[in-house]
Amino acid sequence: MTVRAVRGAIQVDADERDEILGATTELLQAVLGRNGFAPDDLISVIFTATPDLRAEFPAYAARQMGITDVPLLCAGEIDVPGALPRVLRLLAHVETDLARHDVRHVYLRGAAGLRTDLPQ
Repeated sequence: MTVRAVRGAIQVDADERDEILGATTELLQAVLGRNGFAPDDLISVIFTATPDLRAEFPAYAARQMGITDVPLLCAGEIDVPGALPRVLRLLAHVETDLARHDVRHVYLRGAAGLRTDLPQ
């Protein structure tokens, strides 16, 4: 088994608790699903949010999904002028047999524009 990192991002419609929780759940489920990962494959997950998202911790959505024994961390993105607003990102470390080039990074909703080089 190898440790790999997988990235993902999603743009949230509004700085509202339910929006943040729903978008985080959607993103995390997509990262797991597109790669064939199970929650047990997760080693750790780092979530970041742009400065305009403060209504809830994204990690709480993972806890609600039953991911309770994985270290989770929330942090703020730097406030770059002109950056895409209301974006949640994740960096997950996983145990997998996938080769690095087979790991599918996931960018959803408006965040898909951040990585136009990746298949959606």
